[in-house]
Amino acid sequence: MYINQFLQYLQKEKNYSAYTIKAYHKDLEVFKQFLKDNHIDLVSATSKDVRLWIAHLSERNLSEKTINRKIATLKSFYKFLLKTDTIQASPMVQLKSMKVRRQVPVPFSQNEMRNLLDKNLFSNDFEGRRDYAIIALLYSTGIRQGELIAIKLSAIDFHKKELKVLGKRNKERLIPLLDHTIEAVQSYIEIKNKYFAGSSDIDDYLWLTKKGKKIYEVLVYRVINSYLSKVSVKHKKSPHMLRHTFATHLLNNGADLNSIKELLGHSSLAATQVYTHSSIQELKNIYKKAHPRSRK
Repeated sequence: MYINQFLQYLQKEKNYSAYTIKAYHKDLEVFKQFLKDNHIDLVSATSKDVRLWIAHLSERNLSEKTINRKIATLKSFYKFLLKTDTIQASPMVQLKSMKVRRQVPVPFSQNEMRNLLDKNLFSNDFEGRRDYAIIALLYSTGIRQGELIAIKLSAIDFHKKELKVLGKRNKERLIPLLDHTIEAVQSYIEIKNKYFAGSSDIDDYLWLTKKGKKIYEVLVYRVINSYLSKVSVKHKKSPHMLRHTFATHLLNNGADLNSIKELLGHSSLAATQVYTHSSIQELKNIYKKAHPRSRK
């Protein structure tokens, strides 16, 4: 009951995205089950109970970043229970987030992306054209995985070469599309229309499975990981790494941070700067070439 009330609050009053609400729901259900296994209910949980859960998560080798997200979920949840007078004190008051070991993700190189998109690694059937168009769109726009999945055909204006996406907090933004990306998407739409010709039982989304249903997170991850494994030995191959690669390549080729911020849909520059750390060497090279004192 309390979890459902909280989720409705996030949706109706805080305008959180469906993707974020789903993550909160999952975290709370896992925590609820942990408490249930120890004969404790959500309302009666103490700081000690939460610490035991955090220790349990650490023993499962979850990353500090993942655990901190779950801690943030609990903080928001118990803050809501306080606000609604369900509890008198939050078990999260004295709890701090875990210290995160800094790991700078390594984006894919421009050469790796060229090899992926230009060397005929994709089949010419429905799935092949769809997968190619998905990767081309993610790399050329930097949109989030959730934003990709939610795209409807009406969100694309091929004449204006623009894509409308619904980002976090339900904020809309327009993103310019490259000719290459438009061609990839149109090629997919062409075969999609043939593949589902005469079928009325299909979802009203751009990206579909072979069964005519909206694609889902695991499928997108599987596609990205599978194809990038053909051109790169880097450890992390995920939709988010394509977003990171998009931002890094723009920065390396002269785009300013504010422009990248707008394209990514960030509310602050601080969020965008996370994507620039791996570009520091490139910036050093540009700096040395550009500064007049570097020639002395």
